[in-house]
Amino acid sequence: MSALAGIASDTDRPSSGTNPAHPGFWSLSAEDRAAAFARLRALDRPQFCTDPRTGRGFHALVRHADVVAASRTPEVFVSAPGVTTPEPARWVRALFGDSMVNLDDPRHADLRRIVSRAFTPRLIARVEDDIRQVATRIVDEVLARRPDDFVAAVAAELPYQVICNMMGVPEQQRREILRQINHASEHTGVARSRLRVPGRGLRALARMQAVIAALGRERRRRPTDDLISALVTADVDGKHLNSRELGAFFSLLLVAGVETTRNALAHGLHLLTDHPGQRELLLSDLDAHLGNAVEEVVRYSTPIIQFRRTLAAEHELGGPGGTPLAKGDKVVLFFGSANRDEAVFTDPDTFDVTRSPNPHLGFGGGGPHFCLGAYLARQEMKVLLRELYTRLPDLRSVGEPELIPSNFDNRVRSLRFTFTPPGR
Repeated sequence: MSALAGIASDTDRPSSGTNPAHPGFWSLSAEDRAAAFARLRALDRPQFCTDPRTGRGFHALVRHADVVAASRTPEVFVSAPGVTTPEPARWVRALFGDSMVNLDDPRHADLRRIVSRAFTPRLIARVEDDIRQVATRIVDEVLARRPDDFVAAVAAELPYQVICNMMGVPEQQRREILRQINHASEHTGVARSRLRVPGRGLRALARMQAVIAALGRERRRRPTDDLISALVTADVDGKHLNSRELGAFFSLLLVAGVETTRNALAHGLHLLTDHPGQRELLLSDLDAHLGNAVEEVVRYSTPIIQFRRTLAAEHELGGPGGTPLAKGDKVVLFFGSANRDEAVFTDPDTFDVTRSPNPHLGFGGGGPHFCLGAYLARQEMKVLLRELYTRLPDLRSVGEPELIPSNFDNRVRSLRFTFTPPGR
């Protein structure tokens, strides 16, 4: 069956090739999924998609305008009880704490205010300097060791080391934390037809959060000049992060701050390899094109594919006469589809490092859940790409990236790469 078959009208029952609620959809090629989303965008209203395993479903928000509207109407499109599919179980939330992405105001606003207050100008300045130092060290090690996996040696290393430095995680604990977070997140959002037993991932999450909680207790007694100290000693209307909140925030930071940047960097190297004309244009004037190139990599690869929302009240999407949604309905915001919306982007399937304006939704659609780490991610990508292409101008990927099938993030497991050492 063609990837486009079966979506003639919003009353059709889409097949696995056209239904993003079907696990088989996420095993399709990127090209077939993009074609299916293009057909969904052409419908006169959001398609209702049903998971054949459960009989439950959601309205697929695939247009840029609809994703933005839902993101900026948080009193109607709420995050609780969870933005991922499946939503976290109550006992998991009680044990590990609620991630900020799963919360709504006023609790979300309280936590975001504490976190925002901790990011002082002094901390931001120190982090910017740290990004440069870590990027330089990574390229030094690439030259010395000649690794062949860009993800492990470069793309994952930079954001992880920067976040650990920012949080104040001791060097001797970092490899163990990284091992636990890899166990905890290895199947996040993976579309699977069989039941997944979550024990290993939850045990890993518990171990990691226990380490962070212990650090938090230590920093309350003896604060230092790091983000953990700022978070656990902050006095924002008499509030600071408790141990569970600190653990949940650190877990979010590792996923949102490490995995998304890692995936964007890996996709970026492959895109610039696959589009040599764009790579040549970028290298011809890094100062002029690097900022736009980073935005285009984020738009084109869209590291986070989707988030879910639940309707807190009846609502007509798009205003009076729009799509009627009932209280309790689920919607899914497909950021990758919105970033290819023909109504917003000229030639949306073209990778263009000079694209401007570029109102992509790679960091969210606005509103209270817009990515707190967007500035950090942009700085990390710009600094590392500058360091790489300045010192290794013929850097390029080899073969196709090894992707992990997922309906949540555009995850790259590994990407082979090569370069010619300077002086040869």
